[in-house]
Amino acid sequence: MEGEFFNETSNRGTKKFPQQDVKTADATGIGAAADDYMEGGIDLNEQLIRNKPATFFLRMRGDAMTGAGIFDGDTIIVDRSLKAESGKIVVASLNGEMLIRRLEKTFNKVRLISESRKNAPIEVDASCDSLGIWGVVTYSIHAI
Repeated sequence: MEGEFFNETSNRGTKKFPQQDVKTADATGIGAAADDYMEGGIDLNEQLIRNKPATFFLRMRGDAMTGAGIFDGDTIIVDRSLKAESGKIVVASLNGEMLIRRLEKTFNKVRLISESRKNAPIEVDASCDSLGIWGVVTYSIHAI
């Protein structure tokens, strides 16, 4: 079918076989004016995940981080490839218990700080072997 013209969308997408790459015939010979302004859909994987192999999702249980906008039942996105710096919200393992807290590092102390008045900060010796940082919380998905 040489000589036939097909209209294409301006958005190519990022997946192997995106819907926008499916060719369509234009029976009238004139493309729709809206085709030039068509935008692709929002891909949450592209928007929220920076490093796919190092990213995982957890469901929040408890109210320790409500002051940071992370509530019971929320889904949090955790990136294990990011450096756990002071001020970041991290997923930590302390004495076999998983915690989501704000990390505060000083010269010789590490504190895990809750964003709720109900929980006191947890003081951890910097050389403590029972503390493990699993990753840094990058996003919280909250259902309304």
